[in-house]
Amino acid sequence: MRRAHTALRWGGIADDFTGATDLATNWVARGVRTSVTLGVPTEEELAGLADMDAVVVALKSRTAPVAEAVGESVAALAALRRLGCERIYDKYCSTFDSTPRGNIGPVADALMAGLDTGTAVVVPSFPATGRTVYRGHLFVGDQLLGDSPMRHHPLTPMTDSSLVRLLSPQTTHPVSAVGLDVVRGDPRALRAALDAEAGDGRRYVVVDAIDTEDLTRIAAATAHHPLVTGGSGLALGLPSRGAPATGAMPVIPGHRVVLAGSASAATRAQTDAARSALPSRRLDLAALRADPAAEVARLTDWARTNWSAAPGVPVLVYAVGSLSDVERHTPEGLRPAAELVEEALADCATAFAGAGARQFVVAGGETSGSVVRALGVRRLELGPALAPGVSWALGSAPDGASYNLALKSGNFGGQSLFTSAWEELG
Repeated sequence: MRRAHTALRWGGIADDFTGATDLATNWVARGVRTSVTLGVPTEEELAGLADMDAVVVALKSRTAPVAEAVGESVAALAALRRLGCERIYDKYCSTFDSTPRGNIGPVADALMAGLDTGTAVVVPSFPATGRTVYRGHLFVGDQLLGDSPMRHHPLTPMTDSSLVRLLSPQTTHPVSAVGLDVVRGDPRALRAALDAEAGDGRRYVVVDAIDTEDLTRIAAATAHHPLVTGGSGLALGLPSRGAPATGAMPVIPGHRVVLAGSASAATRAQTDAARSALPSRRLDLAALRADPAAEVARLTDWARTNWSAAPGVPVLVYAVGSLSDVERHTPEGLRPAAELVEEALADCATAFAGAGARQFVVAGGETSGSVVRALGVRRLELGPALAPGVSWALGSAPDGASYNLALKSGNFGGQSLFTSAWEELG
């Protein structure tokens, strides 16, 4: 399946769907023709990807059981290798979302073994979104990760900021760090430092980066590495291949929807800003627990009414308006709120699509995965960028249905995104 023409032959493996579009957006910005497959591609799907410069496999593995996350990642690696990908980008969240057991370390270990390589950099920095690493510590804006709102994440609370301390319990391999002074020194010294760490058996190397020029230096120093790991920022360090590699994206006519499942500070601010401009409803957990189908039907009827009254105006369904809406402790015998929210928003997506919705903005990695799977979409082609790491995309399902989708990490995008995103569709 290897292509005859010269290309970068990058393969990406992302641990959630928004992370996949995030990485693809940054590759496209560097002129790299990129497609996203939602799930491990079949042999037939691989054949349709053979003319791309890069392919990102979107998994829903960030909070999956470790064995499941590793198994899916290894299957994705095998598919990308059959496609001819020579370098692999292990994409995880720029806020290093994980638990003490994984899944960042176990997945990276498996990919390292599959590629038979002895070292990989750890680069979650994405300065355009405020994620930087200095002295091995991850910052979110001007706050250390452990002091940021990520401390309160309902699934992966991040209470430490040292990437060495965070990664070490997740892998049997030694983890070390290279500082900003080395990154900004002689380029040959940075490559030599990374090679020396590998030679000394330190297989993961956390590398400082606080601006895009730092990422450019790291990308050059790791050009010979079969595997890199990190957020999507490192993709911006690649040499540009010309204008952004986006074609004309068809606009699919239909109703417009915002589905926000994330509890992040950025999404809460976007929701708050949008509620004054858009018809909105917050998911009712009690109603979902009592009769989820009835609650989705109620929301669908409400959406139909609003679309009839104001054609072209998006409706907003959200899970969290303020931190007081977050269920900290699941009542005994009941399902966790996160599961209910994911299922409800996925069911809303299919019900709304049945009512004629074709344009969706979806906030939150877990939510995006559930929604896109529910819609049956298997492949995304990137369209106009909306914000760093966020783009419109054309999603296609095997039944012939097509959708315009903007899948965004909970932490990404400006405050007006839910109302301004539609301007790019006309």
